[in-house]
Amino acid sequence: MEPRIGIIGGSGLGPELLKDSGITTVEMDTPFGKPAAAPMVGQWQGIPIAILARHGIGHTYNPTQVPYRANIYALKALGCRWIIASGAVGSLQEDIHPRDLVLVDQAIDRTVHRARTFFERAAVHIDFAQPTCARLRGLLLDAAADMPTPINVHQRGTYVCMEGPAFSTQAESRMHRNWGGDVIGMTLMPEAKLAREAEIAYASIALATDYDSWRPHDSSIAPTELMLEIISHLKQATEHAMKLIAAAIPRVWEIRRETLPAHNALALAIWSDKAMIPAEEKERLAVLWGKYF
Repeated sequence: MEPRIGIIGGSGLGPELLKDSGITTVEMDTPFGKPAAAPMVGQWQGIPIAILARHGIGHTYNPTQVPYRANIYALKALGCRWIIASGAVGSLQEDIHPRDLVLVDQAIDRTVHRARTFFERAAVHIDFAQPTCARLRGLLLDAAADMPTPINVHQRGTYVCMEGPAFSTQAESRMHRNWGGDVIGMTLMPEAKLAREAEIAYASIALATDYDSWRPHDSSIAPTELMLEIISHLKQATEHAMKLIAAAIPRVWEIRRETLPAHNALALAIWSDKAMIPAEEKERLAVLWGKYF
C-alpha cells in the first residue's frame, strides 16, 4: 500500500489542503466502529495525504466521545505512517501567548473515561517515554524557520490532557502549572498513545487560544466579548498551523524511506505468549500487529 501522511484536525483543514487535488471521501468501518468522520484522501503537491476531522463534521463529538481508536485505526488502514495532529489549548505559561503554536514533546494524561489501547486480549506494553516523534517535531521546526512570514512556534512543551468537557478551576490550573505543564487541552490522549500502538510516528501542534484560568481575565471585558476574542485567536492560530503543516508535508515525504522509532513500536511490546492469543483476535487487529505473527 502506498504510504500516506495523516493529518488530524478541524473539519475546515481538509478542503483547504486538498482543494486542487480532487478529494476522495472514504467511508470506513473498523473493529472499533466508524471514525468520527470519513477520512478525506488526496494528494497535496503530488504527496499522498489523508485528513480526518477529530470531532466529526460540525464538531459533533466532545473530547471524551471522540472515537479515538476508530480514528487512528482508519488512518493506519489507509497507509498512514506519519500523523501531524493539531488542537486548541489553553496556555499555562506567560511566554506562550494566544495565537502561538507549541510543538508538544511531553504529556501528562489526566483522562479517566477513555479507552487507552487497541489490545484488550493481550498484554501489550509500548515505550511511551517520548510521547511524540522527535524527528517529526524537528521537521516542523525546520519548516517554521524557513517560512517567509514568521510565526511564533515554541519548539517544545508539556501538554496536560484533561478529561473535560468543562475547563479547569483556578486551583486545578495552578496545580497544572506547578506540575510543569505548558499547555492544557483535552485531545492529545489517548490519540498519541494509540498512534504509537499503531506504529505511526505522531507529532502534535498545540494552538494556544487563551491563558488558562490560572491567569484571571480582565473583569471589564464582557463574557461574550471574551469568547469572541478566543475564537479570533483560534482562527488565527489555525491559519498558522495550516501554513506550518503545508510547509512540513514535503519534508516529511522526503524521509519516507526512513524507519523511525515509532514504526517498530510493537517489536518488543507484545508480552503475551503469541500462541495463546486467540486467532480471531490476531486477525481482527491484523492491520496493527499482523507483521509480528
